[in-house]
Amino acid sequence: MRADSIDVYTGNANPELAAKIARYLGRQIGKAEVFAFANENIFVKILDNAREKDVFIVQPTSRPVSTSIMELLIMIDAFKRASAGRITAVIPYYGYGRSDKKDQPRVPITARLVADMLQVAGANRILTLDLHQGQLQGFFNVPVDELTAVHLLSNYMRRRGTENLVVVTDLGFAKRARTFAELLNAPLAIVEKRREGNNDQAEVVNVIGDVKGKRVVIVDDEIDTAGTLTEIVRAIEKAGAIEVTACATHGVFSGPAIERIENCNVLEVVVTDSIPMPIGAKSTKIKRLSSAPLFGEAIRRIHLGESVGALFGKESATAEEMLFWDEHQTGPVSAVPTSEKRTRRR
Repeated sequence: MRADSIDVYTGNANPELAAKIARYLGRQIGKAEVFAFANENIFVKILDNAREKDVFIVQPTSRPVSTSIMELLIMIDAFKRASAGRITAVIPYYGYGRSDKKDQPRVPITARLVADMLQVAGANRILTLDLHQGQLQGFFNVPVDELTAVHLLSNYMRRRGTENLVVVTDLGFAKRARTFAELLNAPLAIVEKRREGNNDQAEVVNVIGDVKGKRVVIVDDEIDTAGTLTEIVRAIEKAGAIEVTACATHGVFSGPAIERIENCNVLEVVVTDSIPMPIGAKSTKIKRLSSAPLFGEAIRRIHLGESVGALFGKESATAEEMLFWDEHQTGPVSAVPTSEKRTRRR
């Protein structure tokens, strides 16, 4: 692998984030064709010389999930056959992360299946952001660097003020939420929720901790349909909270999510740009922070053989410096229209 060569490529899932990562690294996005034929078969052609290069493919496995996964797999295979020195799959959002265990009879563990496919395709390393559960790293037999947006989000909240603040989360995110609360020097409260069946709705049955008269920040790894979020907002308002803000790494915003956020009493929803906003979606309540400098710095350190964990050390000011790197994303947030994917006939 050539020490002076680091190349960033992207599929169609989040080219804007990939371009920002490349900009952070002072490079251009690598040239590649990634499109679907009329029969929906995906075709990839690398237009650069990839031999012995250190290649980073930026592709969250977000909507359309199956297409995003197949693009990533085919791109990895293309680089493997082009004799790339090392192939790192940069997956800002790991789809199927919630299918991480056999919790019902006769169901798959899809998170493991996707991990197996990435390795069979030829990925030498995985770089990702806030997996649904940290144990997902164990599904891989290649090195996994899991970044976290906890420091980025907590620094944003610190800038807004931490007076009379309490952090609220559910049991599944409690460990990382505790770190979030410690960074803000705020107490932690837990919501107990119950999910029946396989729908996206959860019922909040209890709030463990004191939120009465407090400013509350709800923290989680992702917001999907926002059904759980609105239930938590109602529950903590009923318990006496005076102000509610929500923070999450991944803003999936499926189905009625935007409408629910607009209609519930949440002051602001803060997410990263790991996933693009849905086409046509617009909300004055959503604030997006760029994860590009976080990924860019991790890529630089991986390439140079430096510590990635040092990014999150107590002595590191990196997250603070990254907070307002992407200043143009202010005001109302809306989806940036993307050009229609190219379709070719054979």
